[in-house]
Amino acid sequence: MNNIILECQQVSKTFFDGTNKVPILANINLQVTAGQQVAIMGRSGSGKTTLLQLLGGLDVPTNGIITLCNQDLNNIKEQDKAILRNNNIGFIYQLHHLLAEFTALENVCMPLLIQKMSPQIANDLAASLLEEVGLSSRLHFKPNKLSGGERQRVAIARALINNPNCILADEPTGNLDVESAEQVMDLISNLNKKRQAAVIMVTHDHSLAKRFDRIYQLQNGQLI
Repeated sequence: MNNIILECQQVSKTFFDGTNKVPILANINLQVTAGQQVAIMGRSGSGKTTLLQLLGGLDVPTNGIITLCNQDLNNIKEQDKAILRNNNIGFIYQLHHLLAEFTALENVCMPLLIQKMSPQIANDLAASLLEEVGLSSRLHFKPNKLSGGERQRVAIARALINNPNCILADEPTGNLDVESAEQVMDLISNLNKKRQAAVIMVTHDHSLAKRFDRIYQLQNGQLI
């Protein structure tokens, strides 16, 4: 039986605008196993990013249960949640969010250094992963010296440096041209197969979504 990495059970999210309730998600059920690739599509404002934030433990649901690696995210302390998230989830965003003053190598090292890993070991691991994503000649380049596709590959390397069980990607190719987007998706797919990390990606691009094992539409707060 496949190992369940992430699961939602009857998850809902409501925001409040003054005294008005604004329901965003309603009774979401989702189960993602190791190595599985899931695409979530939907119009702008449908709640896709909100769902990813809930799945990553960056927000809490109004109702329902979210479990990551068999741990209920609602029933652990914030410090323990942060550790669980940092050890098991890699985030990739539409905007790469690289630190401009640091090199590609230093950006990828950062999650390991936060964990108090030896700088030499962190450097070696980051250099190896950047080589794996085709950036061995760009280790000491800062983000402003990299192309859009290269910056996104650095962001992917940073997301993978802790060997997470799950990758959460929010429109990771949204700012890229078609060729760069295809290269980034090939990279995510290859790394997914090699490392057996689950991938949950939000996208507007039907051609990219078709590459995934399962496609959901988020409509009226529900996954279809």
